[in-house]
Amino acid sequence: MTNPLDIKAIRNDFPILSRTVYNRPLIYLDNAATTQKPRCVVEAIENVYYNQNSNIHRGVHYLSQRATEAHEAARATVRDFIHATSSNEIIFTRGTTEAINLLATSYGETFCNENDEIIISTMEHHANIVPWQMLRDRKGIKLKIIPLTETGELDIPAFESLFSEKTKLISVTHVSNVLGTINPIKEIIEKAHARNIPVLIDGAQAVSHLAVDVQQLDVDFYVFSGHKVYGPNGIGVLYGKENWLEMLPPYHGGGEMIAHVSFDKTIFADLPFKFEAGTPDYVGSVALATALNYLQSFGMDNIAAYEKSLLEDATEKMLKIEGMQIFGNAPQKSSVISFLVNNIHPFDMGTLLDKLGIAVRTGHHCAMPLMTALQIDGTARASFAFYNTHDEIDAFIAAIERITKMF
Repeated sequence: MTNPLDIKAIRNDFPILSRTVYNRPLIYLDNAATTQKPRCVVEAIENVYYNQNSNIHRGVHYLSQRATEAHEAARATVRDFIHATSSNEIIFTRGTTEAINLLATSYGETFCNENDEIIISTMEHHANIVPWQMLRDRKGIKLKIIPLTETGELDIPAFESLFSEKTKLISVTHVSNVLGTINPIKEIIEKAHARNIPVLIDGAQAVSHLAVDVQQLDVDFYVFSGHKVYGPNGIGVLYGKENWLEMLPPYHGGGEMIAHVSFDKTIFADLPFKFEAGTPDYVGSVALATALNYLQSFGMDNIAAYEKSLLEDATEKMLKIEGMQIFGNAPQKSSVISFLVNNIHPFDMGTLLDKLGIAVRTGHHCAMPLMTALQIDGTARASFAFYNTHDEIDAFIAAIERITKMF
């Protein structure tokens, strides 16, 4: 099949990809940690600071009004990107982690009581574990954990056995940052809704690879980070159905999230502003919207198809390396490969790959409970983006083979 993406032209949009590391061409395979930024995103940041920088929403002057319009236009872009019903359902946060903490506080304090239960899974990132443990310690709730199958998929029958009259929320990742597993979240949501239980989906590893339609999914809450979807650091998104967000109390207090303040009481602002205390990151929002528009210009289905070809190519060639062990073999998988080779420590593998100009991640990937379940301390992880090439995969494979011969 002809690839509709002009990868060479796309790579020209990312100046960092043309640099060298240790006198070797950079091969960046750490995209699950953060993606590189296209020129248009960096230029959007520059343009805001050079041409319209001004605090938003309360200013009557020209610059403030233009900045306000750009910030709210960015919210509308996010709404369109995930197919939300209304811009009121788009809350800007500092990232996925803050969005989950927001819900663990606002939802947890409102709807959870002692002995109530929240279901998460074995493959969660720490950001979808620790906030619920903190809620557990505050409120006396219980966490129930969905186990995995041998292929690294959620054990759906076991998941169904975890439901009880005390279940208050399901919170699971869309895509595992370690295993690459694409979870059947629509099925999970349907099973939860059949019991009138809301669902939060951590989309941090999904939105840059897959088309997401929150209405089609019927998901109650969906969160993601800007820096993992070719946008800037420090901004993220909490999507919530409007009826849920209306019921939840604010997370942070201060300016921007109020309608009226006296020393007797505060009346909070309407959605989405009641969850956005302080000066909004109006630079980050504009840059995030630029990144989302850039992605959409290629078509998410085209991106997914190309990244699938990268994943299949890399997996086939890696499995031919003697002693190679890949963690996560789900049929539905994103472009992430966690691996070990023989008894080579992942830190050594990552360090030696780095000396060859290849950037991968090593360690527990902020998923220590998953490492415990896999009975390992960590892995090396290669994660691909749509600017990576098959030639880079060949160089990556050759580098692993060279390193393997050193041990």
